[in-house]
Amino acid sequence: MTLETKKSVFVELGNFLSQFSEKESVKKSDVLYNDIFFDDFETLIHLSQSHNGWYTPEQVYFAIHSWAEALTAENIEKWLSQYKADFAQNDGKEKTVALILAGNIPLVGFHDFLSVLITGNKALIKTSSNDQHLLPFLAKYLIAVDENLKDKITFVEGKLENFDAVIATGSNNTSRYFEYYFKDKPSIIRKNRNSVAVLNGKESKEELENLGEDIFRYFGLGCRNVSKLFVPKGYVFDRFFEAMFKYQDVIHYEKYANNYDYNKAVFLMSNFKLLDNGFLTIKEDSSYASPISSVFYEFYENIDDLKARLEADSEQIQCIVSSDLIQNSIQFGQTQNPQLWDYADNVDTITFLLTTK
Repeated sequence: MTLETKKSVFVELGNFLSQFSEKESVKKSDVLYNDIFFDDFETLIHLSQSHNGWYTPEQVYFAIHSWAEALTAENIEKWLSQYKADFAQNDGKEKTVALILAGNIPLVGFHDFLSVLITGNKALIKTSSNDQHLLPFLAKYLIAVDENLKDKITFVEGKLENFDAVIATGSNNTSRYFEYYFKDKPSIIRKNRNSVAVLNGKESKEELENLGEDIFRYFGLGCRNVSKLFVPKGYVFDRFFEAMFKYQDVIHYEKYANNYDYNKAVFLMSNFKLLDNGFLTIKEDSSYASPISSVFYEFYENIDDLKARLEADSEQIQCIVSSDLIQNSIQFGQTQNPQLWDYADNVDTITFLLTTK
């Protein structure tokens, strides 16, 4: 398969995904193989919560919409154009790349899957037990579009064997196991990371409401979710809580509500000082990783000192959200809309795949 052919296959997948919406899915006449896949995918979306209680239809539709927007001819061309020299110098030898995927949010491992195939390699995939259905379905669609992909995609349930490189995502604990187990293979090993927001107290209501999207999307389970706020000394949280009111319905999801009740109880029994609005607690804490239904915060006095702190802790941070207070930060409400060229942990997957021998 040529690179142009592979690009076109993923554009077709983007066209397929563009049909599905929480408000109303609309079957388009120009999408390939709709007669085989459309109805079954719509059914799978609504079954996803039975497979994983966090995968509500709303969250799955959001993930699908995000990938539909990403997989356009323009985006794929912009993404891959910076690697022309690496593609040209690549010896063309096909590698088998083992993918150990996370399952914290729907299709979280799709970018690695896409990267392996678009670089002309084979994907040997071990899905998370929390997300075993969505990616295999999309793989079947891709194979229907181009049957040459059939020999490029393999899902395994047991031990991973006969591979040349590995991309593994897990916790800080499992990463130590991965690093030992795959020490003789070229690898990308991803660990826990969290995202933060830096406020100065001048944010508009709209910006703070958008920040709620960064906090509550996927119930806060993603590494791109904001779990920590940095606020100026003396910051009053009234306007923040007013903006969060937009997301109050999150408490109606049983798994989220159970976590809210449990974590709040633990905090209170430990005599921690909390601010609470009935569906979100915020707690002053130096850690970056807060539990579900809670956000930590710290006060800062000097923005330059904070910049130095964030730079020093960069390996713990996935995204920084601010209104241009921090260089290269993301605008409020955009953490869960990464571009194809926004790499997890800032590790360039395409370069790794094209240059690893």
